[in-house]
Amino acid sequence: MELTKEEESALKGEQGEIMQMAYRILVATGEATDADKLIPIEWAHLSGVNYNTIGDSGEEFLSGISKTARVKVKTTLNPMGFDIDNVSNYGLDDNFISKQLSIRKSYEAMGVIPSFSCIPYEIFDIPKEGTHVSFAESNAAIHANSFNNLKTNKESAFSALASAITGKSPYSLLRKEDSPNITIRMKVDNPNEMTYGMLGFFAGKVGNDSVNISGIEEMDRRSCKAMCGGMGTSGTCAKFLFGDGESNCEKVDFDKKEMNNIYDELNTAEKGDLITLGSPQLGLEEISDLTSKLKGRSFKKRCIIFCPRIVKEQAIKIGYTNELQRAGCEILADCCTCLTPLINKNNVDSVTTNSIKGAYYLKNSNGVDVNLKSLSQIIKDETR
Repeated sequence: MELTKEEESALKGEQGEIMQMAYRILVATGEATDADKLIPIEWAHLSGVNYNTIGDSGEEFLSGISKTARVKVKTTLNPMGFDIDNVSNYGLDDNFISKQLSIRKSYEAMGVIPSFSCIPYEIFDIPKEGTHVSFAESNAAIHANSFNNLKTNKESAFSALASAITGKSPYSLLRKEDSPNITIRMKVDNPNEMTYGMLGFFAGKVGNDSVNISGIEEMDRRSCKAMCGGMGTSGTCAKFLFGDGESNCEKVDFDKKEMNNIYDELNTAEKGDLITLGSPQLGLEEISDLTSKLKGRSFKKRCIIFCPRIVKEQAIKIGYTNELQRAGCEILADCCTCLTPLINKNNVDSVTTNSIKGAYYLKNSNGVDVNLKSLSQIIKDETR
């Protein structure tokens, strides 16, 4: 892999231990992915924020490097484990709260924007087409490549952090021109947002770096978001294109049988003890739509809504939160359905959700069963 003199200097440790560590990560990643060189990026989005996922070793690592490390490019953050405004209502232990706040402090010390959102593409301005970014959040990386016309690989927590510190990333995989070798033919009629999530989950299983999707004439933002969430959950695939692709592309069908197989894999309960909405987190458009759907109706059980703080603040100003709280919703910022300690098997046996990504992580990471329903079905079954 070709390095500039400045990059070689950093790799030798001549620019300090932090830069040496960051360049070692990038060079190792680049060599593993046949990168030609390192290239500049304009934006990094980091995972490795929730204490549930990085634990004591991650917290100690961040605390150590934050004394001297500073990010070189715009850097944003994935959700953490709780909403600080509501944390006293959920009975979290003091150790978790303390370690989570330490992680937040470390990132802020490095100059990272405390966005705590898995949908940076909805709350920040999008750079010009073709801009290279480094996104560790899987749904955001797929959305950036497929919908925003940006370029990123599906980064790890370490590689995205190294890119934030150096402003560089390996020029490999999806940063180069890619040609998917598989086309998925959509064969399900009248799809809803959950169908697109299952299509994404299927694509993540059968695709490599990228896939073609045929049989879809258009897709709105919400459907695209659901598909990105599903795709990022089940495999390494980080981009989808519309069309049949090259004539030599392998063709596979996503039909009712495949959809039902995925549903049966993820749906493990006939009902839920509570409802969660927001994985990926809900944006303002989804908050508005939910508010409209709940006019004059109320949930019969707890419903927790997860959204970015900036979206929550906008919803408060518009008046959406008053209506949602009237309908029985708890609205949490800075955290997400996935991996939050707010939902665990000690408190609930099962959760109702419309999210494919949420369903996967609730079962496999939080240890609770899942009742999977579309949003329209949730409104019909779970409100009065």
